[in-house]
Amino acid sequence: MSLYRLVIASLTAALLGCFAPEVQAQTLPPLTGPVLLTVTGLDPADYPDGKMAFDLAMLQTLGTREITTSSIWTDGTHVYTGVMVKSLATYLKSGAHTLRFRALNDYAVDIPAAETSDLAPMLAYQADHTVMSVRDKGPLWVIYPFDAGAEFRTDTAFSRSIWQVSEIEVLP
Repeated sequence: MSLYRLVIASLTAALLGCFAPEVQAQTLPPLTGPVLLTVTGLDPADYPDGKMAFDLAMLQTLGTREITTSSIWTDGTHVYTGVMVKSLATYLKSGAHTLRFRALNDYAVDIPAAETSDLAPMLAYQADHTVMSVRDKGPLWVIYPFDAGAEFRTDTAFSRSIWQVSEIEVLP
């Protein structure tokens, strides 16, 4: 990433953080749609059975962001809409050291909580303003802004870009 792009990206993230409401203070709407994501390993004092289920409306309440990027799995550039992983972890007050993302086929990847930021990764639920189906890497896809700089085009970022995510396990 050029120094100019790095500075612009950092300033943008800082400004968005200044104006974004505190995620923890938000009250999520009740679960009304199909469950897209189940988070496990949460503190049972805060969450019954140590888990919480999210539908699309609940995820959208956590702060909608967009990333426009190409990827090694798709043709061309696409607009991905979703919630930043850091925002989700902050809302859940997970205190996690690691987040284990599990796909519908039980494939899993671990992402250290310390390596999440306001820039990446995102848990995308839309591609090009259309809710992603299982056939199109949905319901959720961990996506990075690959075109934003070389630091997002690494083997690590690619290996963490799991699709068909249905569960996150909070690991201590």
